[in-house]
Amino acid sequence: MTSYLSELDFEPARTLNILASARRLKAERGRDRNDLAGRSVALYFEKPSVRTRVSFTVGIQELGGRVVELSSATTKVGRGEDPEDFAAVLGRMVHLLVARVFSQEVLGTFARRAGVPVINALSDERHPCQALADAQTILERKGRIEGTVFAFVGEGNNVAASTGLLLAALGAEVRVASPVGFGLPKERLAEARGLAGSVTQLQDPKEAVDGADAVYTDTWISMGQEAESEERVRIFRDFKVSPELMAGAREDALVMHCLPAVRGQEIEAELMYADNSAIWDQAENRLHAQKALILDLMTG
Repeated sequence: MTSYLSELDFEPARTLNILASARRLKAERGRDRNDLAGRSVALYFEKPSVRTRVSFTVGIQELGGRVVELSSATTKVGRGEDPEDFAAVLGRMVHLLVARVFSQEVLGTFARRAGVPVINALSDERHPCQALADAQTILERKGRIEGTVFAFVGEGNNVAASTGLLLAALGAEVRVASPVGFGLPKERLAEARGLAGSVTQLQDPKEAVDGADAVYTDTWISMGQEAESEERVRIFRDFKVSPELMAGAREDALVMHCLPAVRGQEIEAELMYADNSAIWDQAENRLHAQKALILDLMTG
């Protein structure tokens, strides 16, 4: 049973087919579909969610399926019920499990025991659904991924890892600029070896952005890091995406952010609604890319 736990789970050709399907689904939105008629999908959330919750719920409904929403607050997973047992039961009742969790290992357990496809809707390690939407956005706005230069400025977190690796698999040159000690994990850099493109860890944002086709950033303070806010702002203060930093990128370089954004912190507010901002396309494309992924996993 095929699941989607990592952005590198599929060969590039399969990923490109999903992205082509996403573009078709976006263009055809509004037509009645019944691809998932008679099928139910469980959404399981251990973390708060807006874009993930809405995009999956609406997407499944638009494909004619039904949604069952669960959370760590309404289940006993890890607090009296083993994740293996939880997955085994769900697999007898639903046709797909979408999980937004802390641990990548838990996702692996779900995939082994559920007997139905499992989609990683975010873990502390990876965010492959965001990566698909980002790739779709770059294809729409630039017409290609192969040969583009993609710069990520900020912590080498799950978004930097997943989007960076997916784009590198599709032939992009990826540069990640982070403060010392906050770069991509060595395991992610190892995964980049042998891909069609490249992933390079840097410490200088200007070096990363030089000649870039797209410049991406993310919050400096993720969920669970609130106690470190003051220290993180100090550490990352030279990693803000600003008009001055963007001046080093290509004139038509995209500005990207996976949201939510803290204006004036990791990104200057004026860039979010500028003509070259792709932020709102990224958010919308979560819907279309995930619909295409679901169709790939459930209907081939």
